[in-house]
Amino acid sequence: MTKSTRAQNDAKLIFGTVFSLRNIVRKLGGDDDAFISYRTGQYRLHYYETPANLRFVMLTDTATMSMRNVLHQIYINLWVEYVVKNPLSPVEHSGGTGVKNELFELGLDQFIRGLQ
Repeated sequence: MTKSTRAQNDAKLIFGTVFSLRNIVRKLGGDDDAFISYRTGQYRLHYYETPANLRFVMLTDTATMSMRNVLHQIYINLWVEYVVKNPLSPVEHSGGTGVKNELFELGLDQFIRGLQ
């Protein structure tokens, strides 16, 4: 299995898990409840969903506290600035392909490195 294929399979598994957990939380707690994160013995998954239904996910070690605010900052300071406001950026992004925007990728890398 190639690294690319493995990454695609991992992305599909993560999406399926997040989708299922989000639906369970909404069914049990109502539409106002939000799925924020879950933790396993190996990692913690942090989740942020925008009002436009964009979904941001971050995997960290298990000791990391909530990254919801960090994901929100990524959305408003990086996604909106480098993707939404970019007239050359495609309007639709097909699932599982990532975002092909060099400024967004560089800004995200710099932002994440600054958290450490």
